[in-house]
Amino acid sequence: MSALRGLLRKEIVHIRRDPRTLTVLIALPIVQVVLFGYAIRTDVTNVRLAIVDPMPDHATLGLRARFAATGVFRIVAVLPRTENLEPLFQTGEAQQAVVFEPDFANHLEYTPSARLQIITDATDPNTGALLEAYASSMIDIWQRELSPRGRRVVIVPQTRMRFNPTRESSNLFVPGLMAFVLTIISSLMTAISLTREKETGTMESLLVSPLKPWQIIVGKVAPYLVIGFISVVTILLEALLLFRVPLRGNVLLLLAEGGLFILTSLSLGILVSARTSSQRVAMIGALVGTMLPNVLLSGFIFPVESMPVPLQLISFVIPGRWFVEIARGIMLKGIGLGYLWQPTLILGVTTLLLLAASTRSFKTRLE
Repeated sequence: MSALRGLLRKEIVHIRRDPRTLTVLIALPIVQVVLFGYAIRTDVTNVRLAIVDPMPDHATLGLRARFAATGVFRIVAVLPRTENLEPLFQTGEAQQAVVFEPDFANHLEYTPSARLQIITDATDPNTGALLEAYASSMIDIWQRELSPRGRRVVIVPQTRMRFNPTRESSNLFVPGLMAFVLTIISSLMTAISLTREKETGTMESLLVSPLKPWQIIVGKVAPYLVIGFISVVTILLEALLLFRVPLRGNVLLLLAEGGLFILTSLSLGILVSARTSSQRVAMIGALVGTMLPNVLLSGFIFPVESMPVPLQLISFVIPGRWFVEIARGIMLKGIGLGYLWQPTLILGVTTLLLLAASTRSFKTRLE
């Protein structure tokens, strides 16, 4: 018992001497509860809806007003032809579209039935199914309200799922898993590797060598860059061979984007290690600063559109959000750099800023 008490006292003294560890240990459960509580949302809100109305009339205008008045749908475009829908779905500006047939009001009044089409982005199959069901129920309610006594108005909706018509959940999660795995390999392992040099005292031997700080960083993180790139190739092979996830876009572009995200994650790991002095704090810091946000706020599991506005704003600075968007766009939608230039630019700028900040912080800490 005395040995156990001595061990406990030693650990308590060690924690008290390292206030950063104590602060992180106290703050970690608070951050987790807040993130999980607000990010885990399955509600259907803020749905980006496009309308194709070749011949607007009182019936189509009435249904459009009903969609807009629900507070769930946000009409992002009203188009005359279905050909104009493709860019909106490719860029993600529209999640769903309602396509009216020409002369919809006359068909509604003088023919047995009027037709419209509901097109839904099923990249996220769960959200896609909810959107389809909600839009269909809205049309059904509006149809019953229009039906006069003695005559029933009939609207025949045709549904279509884009990009993931079979609604396979693996098509949603496997591309997002790339961001999660690369974050573990790049950010977490890099942060632990560099802080290990400080704890073991071998950093001093590196300081007296002719190597400059940036050369030390390159030497330490280069193996993880190679491992990360091998992981991208491995995940792609598993996605194609085991889970049958489609790869409709350019594989070289996806590999290049994966390399860019690896550099971003490595920069985050370097920055965490530069600000910490122990592997324990570095591991917790990498967990809180990189892994949790990339899982919860990237759209990997929970749709960003369903989150509160503050978390949606925070997600703009989460690199994983942009890589998940890029990976799903290339693999499921088959789009290229012409549509993905914005998330690619954001990742590139983020990488440069993090590299500059981490190199400067690492150099300052060494001095």
